[in-house]
Amino acid sequence: MKLGERWLQSLRAMPETGMGYHVVDIELKDGREFKQAVIDSGHLTRIRGLKQVPFSETDIADIRVTHDKWNWKEEG
Repeated sequence: MKLGERWLQSLRAMPETGMGYHVVDIELKDGREFKQAVIDSGHLTRIRGLKQVPFSETDIADIRVTHDKWNWKEEG
């Protein structure tokens, strides 16, 4: 999912976790939280342990950069 300018602006102000990506926690407006999500080049590409992103950008209340790394490139 491509993120809008609102989120990208705040991410640009934060150090990257790695080249071109951030590892973040995402809080939704309904209170659910998703730990260890990857935002790569402005796109929310994966969430640890899930095959798909189960929400839309309009559901997001907050994105917090955590840098909590895992080997996400090898996770299926």
